[in-house]
Amino acid sequence: MDWIKDLLKPELIWFLVGLGLLIMEFILPGLVIGFFGAGAWVVAIACFISGYVKADISIQLLIFIVSSVLSLVLLRKWAKGIFMGHSEGEQNLNDDLKEFVGERVVVKEKITPKAVGKVEMHGTNWRAAADYEIEVGTVVEVVRKENITLIVKPI
Repeated sequence: MDWIKDLLKPELIWFLVGLGLLIMEFILPGLVIGFFGAGAWVVAIACFISGYVKADISIQLLIFIVSSVLSLVLLRKWAKGIFMGHSEGEQNLNDDLKEFVGERVVVKEKITPKAVGKVEMHGTNWRAAADYEIEVGTVVEVVRKENITLIVKPI
């Protein structure tokens, strides 16, 4: 019966809870649960070191909550950069719009002022609109992009 007493030690229970939470972090997305696992391990260490913490469950819960939330707030962005990759900065949405301007493309489906046609750019067909009637096979220049439609003009 002494082995049951050994299994019910708070430091072992907190260690196993932390291990379970860290394993769950690998299964579930979000990079949040692992910080609570680390908080459980902090409590396990505190219980191992201090008999005072070991004897009082309210102190254990307080240490768990404080260490988990602090590690989540202070370290999540850093950990996310390590596991998901760093980015040099925020993406400028205007860059995506400007990358098409000035491209020369070939009309694949007739374009009229009233009907959208198609052009081929980089091996992909795009919707295209123009203020002019443009026949199939004509080379045109992209003026701007509006959602998924390219606005073109004859060269």
